[in-house]
Amino acid sequence: MPETVLTDTPPAEDTEAPPPRTRLLGGRIPLARLRDLALVPAIVVIAVVGQIVSPVFLQPDNLVNVLQTMSEIALLVLAQTMILIVKKMDLSLESTMGLAPGVAAWLVVPVGAGHGLGILPGAWAVPVTLAVGALVGVVNALLIIRFGLNGFIVTLGMLIVLRGVLTGVSGGQTFFQLPPSMLYLGTAQWLGVPASIWICLALFAVAVFVLGWTSFGRSLYAIGGNVDASKAAGIRTDRVLWIVIVVGSVLAALAGLLLSGRLASVAAAQGDGYIFTVFAAAVIGGISLNGGRGSMFGAFSGILLLFMIQNVLTLAGVPAQWIGALNGLIILVALILSRITGGKAQE
Repeated sequence: MPETVLTDTPPAEDTEAPPPRTRLLGGRIPLARLRDLALVPAIVVIAVVGQIVSPVFLQPDNLVNVLQTMSEIALLVLAQTMILIVKKMDLSLESTMGLAPGVAAWLVVPVGAGHGLGILPGAWAVPVTLAVGALVGVVNALLIIRFGLNGFIVTLGMLIVLRGVLTGVSGGQTFFQLPPSMLYLGTAQWLGVPASIWICLALFAVAVFVLGWTSFGRSLYAIGGNVDASKAAGIRTDRVLWIVIVVGSVLAALAGLLLSGRLASVAAAQGDGYIFTVFAAAVIGGISLNGGRGSMFGAFSGILLLFMIQNVLTLAGVPAQWIGALNGLIILVALILSRITGGKAQE
């Protein structure tokens, strides 16, 4: 009997120990926040180096230019981050970024003026762009969730299909003479700052709130951590996955709209190769490829760091043909530093 009492006592103490430890020492929450901030020192160092390389670097005009050119691909990073958190991936985002505004331009640009059909008024351009993005997301979600196909293969196939469709409807040429509705978001300024920057920051702020303070955000992490346990806990996993995949494609379409507006055109190769930078920014920012880990602040820090590095290299006069190789090297170094300072965030 005494032995039974002694063996029963320690488990009781063990069950009481974790809660105080989690609350007093912080548990996973402070560690996660430290990982989110892991890239901040690197960003500060790059800012200092950039100022040394060129006094232009910290000028407001240059910083605004960096943020504006970053804003379009940052929306792809936002979309991919949500998808990675639920342990999926979408390689077709870069093609959606080109196809969605490409189809809109094809339908609204006048015949002979910019290689379009001119069958819809210009005011329809934005709704058509977002609708095409949503349709791509629905197809992806249907194949991945409803039919249980491998998400990597499905979105790889969609990337190729969508790229081919854009090349087909455009004839390999660039759509130009876009209507004002397609140009507005890429060219307008709100309070002296490009609208695309405001949109990017606002969407990231919304994503930070949703992931950090809502049950829907918590369900994303739960699904990424263990989908079976999430189902057992009553989470409608399929519905959450549908929402994440479709919203991701709509964000990619919006990113394409911002880029098209800034460039006043839609090229047949728009978005080509962007997915590599998107994954690099997400992983550097602490997003796990195995799902269930990461934050929007970390993802934003990752893409900001990459674009700051590119800007510093450009200002330093590094030949364009070497920037790609240096970017790859910097990504590897930053990834190693992120892992060292932020723990096993990439596993």
